[in-house]
Amino acid sequence: MEPALFLCVSAIGVFAIFLLIFGFAAYLRYMRYKETLALADKGLVRPQTNGNGTSNGKGTLRWGIVITALGVAMCLGLYPFGWLAGGTSFPLNFGPWMVIGLIPTFFGLALILIYVVTSRNSSREPMKETAMVSPVTAPTEEDTPKETDESPEETK
Repeated sequence: MEPALFLCVSAIGVFAIFLLIFGFAAYLRYMRYKETLALADKGLVRPQTNGNGTSNGKGTLRWGIVITALGVAMCLGLYPFGWLAGGTSFPLNFGPWMVIGLIPTFFGLALILIYVVTSRNSSREPMKETAMVSPVTAPTEEDTPKETDESPEETK
């Protein structure tokens, strides 16, 4: 296969994969939008994730851990390229190819830091006071409606 043809096929393949991924994400977003509209037509609102309307941030922590682990794995996989390159002037054979693994590592660490900072702020907020409700008692004579012999007036 000619190098130019191979390059074109590879570029189209990579573009198709990204198009598929982002197309699916856009489709999921559109379906969530349609669901929100259907709920609004019925007079309902989307259920909130927490009592005060904010999420607990566990998703941020999960994604932070996953992306950090992916970045560390990429760094470990790319580190031997320093020895393969031979006489590089980089310290500890730590070259520019390591950026491919360092970017997701630090992005994941940033997500974990966001979770830690926001969870500390939410735990320091004072609890909201709730109204005290008296226990239900049996109805008394004053609570029951009295029957009268008067007939309701007819209005015309």
